Amino acid sequence: MIVIGLTGSIGMGKSTVAAMFRAAGVPVFDADAAVHELQGPGGILLPAIEAAFPGVTGLKGVDRIALGKAVFGNRDALRRLERIVHPAVHAMRRDFVRRHRSRAILIDDVPLLFEKRGERRMDATIVVSAPAWMQRKRVLARPGMSQAKFTHILRLQVPDREKRRRADFVIDTGTTRFETRNQVMRLLACLRARGIRYCRPCAKSSSTPKPPA
Repeated sequence: MIVIGLTGSIGMGKSTVAAMFRAAGVPVFDADAAVHELQGPGGILLPAIEAAFPGVTGLKGVDRIALGKAVFGNRDALRRLERIVHPAVHAMRRDFVRRHRSRAILIDDVPLLFEKRGERRMDATIVVSAPAWMQRKRVLARPGMSQAKFTHILRLQVPDREKRRRADFVIDTGTTRFETRNQVMRLLACLRARGIRYCRPCAKSSSTPKPPA
């Protein structure tokens, strides 16, 4: 079994690429979805989060806007939240891997993979990337997003160029959805046929290796 970490900066199209892997039959662990479950209605983390940040939870779970205000720009508050959330997410990830241990390839979708040094537990990494102007356009189109908030988020993330340098594979989403899907399928074909070592020489290209004949 190969566990591959999938990551990318905000607005790069990581969720779209994760969905493409899932549609191709590859199990995908979604760290963001895990957090939503843990913080949603009846979520097991609600008591601890409420104790640390009074007033941010209710019958519908965590009020993400209120919690965001409580930790935005406050590194100490963010660390407190991470100490609550990360161990629970890691436990869900271990259970996911155990349930799918018979599969050849698993994708671990982690937004802050390099920022939290999560690449050390992966067999390989995939970075999803797009031109900076396209990233900005996508992000600023989101409800409630501002240039100031976007800039702050970027400062907390490893720069895209550094992620691309450190990645084993790069998927380019600065093109059509059809071509992005083709990149995903070519990479999967290569990994299934030859494994990581054979496919890795093409890692620094924005395109993935063609499947072997």
